[in-house]
Amino acid sequence: MVEALPQSESAADQATSALRPVVSVVVPTFREAANIAELVGRIEHAVPDSEIIIVDDNSNDGTDDVVRGLARSRVRLHIRTAERGLSSAVIAGCRLARAPHIVVMDADLSHPPEAIPAMIAELESGGDFVVGSRYVAGGSTDSAWTLFRRINSLSATILARPLTRLSDPMSGFFAMRAADFRATRNLNPIGYKIALELLVKGPFRATREVPIHFADRKRGESKLSLKEQIRYIRHLARLYRFKILGSRTVSSPSGG
Repeated sequence: MVEALPQSESAADQATSALRPVVSVVVPTFREAANIAELVGRIEHAVPDSEIIIVDDNSNDGTDDVVRGLARSRVRLHIRTAERGLSSAVIAGCRLARAPHIVVMDADLSHPPEAIPAMIAELESGGDFVVGSRYVAGGSTDSAWTLFRRINSLSATILARPLTRLSDPMSGFFAMRAADFRATRNLNPIGYKIALELLVKGPFRATREVPIHFADRKRGESKLSLKEQIRYIRHLARLYRFKILGSRTVSSPSGG
């Protein structure tokens, strides 16, 4: 369940709620207060007709104060106290989207908001699921990445390849039509790779990729841990079962 704090939305946001944004940018956060102001500024510069939905897992790090201080009319903050996890936060944010297009991205500034217009253009030209990719021509990763991190990312990508033809199925930066998200059923992800969950269970057939430079985190701490990697393997196993056997394997659907 999404728990929204009405006081987290500014009076200006309430006054302009009737104005329909073109893009809803969903940003799941946990202890990312130091990055929010820069991220919001870059998103608004790249896509002025967007709304930004920050879904925070009760960080208690001043995220709410940062959002209020921005005084932006299109930033909405929703703080969850009864549920945790990046994937469920993304689902919660997408359910709140008011625009016809939804973009999901991380809060750590690794994903470039400047790529959003190109992603939306791909949706408008016939694509139905667009990924910001490190691995297509023109894409890249930060030079600060260690060899271990590159091998880890490549291994995880190879394991997911049978589920999708995308070159970067591990990407957490993606765009889709809100109608397609709402048509997706049986969402029940484990861990942080919500894009794979959507690709396997949603009505997506025309996937596309836009090259991005994946930057290294500037501030804060990475949430990737051995525990998350184990959960990723469990998630893959669940998705393979779903792919082979269909929805009969899903015992607790949460819907789209």
